[in-house]
Amino acid sequence: MWIQHPLTLPAMRRGFHLITREVVAAVPELTQVQVGLLHVFIQHTSASLTLNENASPDVRRDFERYFNRAVPDAWPDFEHTLEGSDDMAAHIKASVLGPGLTLPVQAGRLALGRWQGIYLCEHRDHSGPRRLVLTLQGE
Repeated sequence: MWIQHPLTLPAMRRGFHLITREVVAAVPELTQVQVGLLHVFIQHTSASLTLNENASPDVRRDFERYFNRAVPDAWPDFEHTLEGSDDMAAHIKASVLGPGLTLPVQAGRLALGRWQGIYLCEHRDHSGPRRLVLTLQGE
């Protein structure tokens, strides 16, 4: 079985946002798959995806603080500045974290660890909706 669905998430503030529920809800066929993979891909260059701790909001805030310190907005050596002081930093953060996740499916569910969740990593101060492509393969 191969299934593909688009998912458009509303604009979110800058930060790391849990989107596991939205992803699962967008792929109703997931419950029919005993063994498979779900690939989640974001179609943007200034936002990214990662998998990490899903319980404590402190973790998401710490991620944001870390990345803002590691790749600061308005770094004077950036050449690409026409789209705002946060744009080039957002591109770098998105490249470091990446545009996609491949997740195992087992017995009709994502086979995530107890404390794992899918994050949308929004790296811009003022972004728009974010488009994802969800591709399910399995039997």
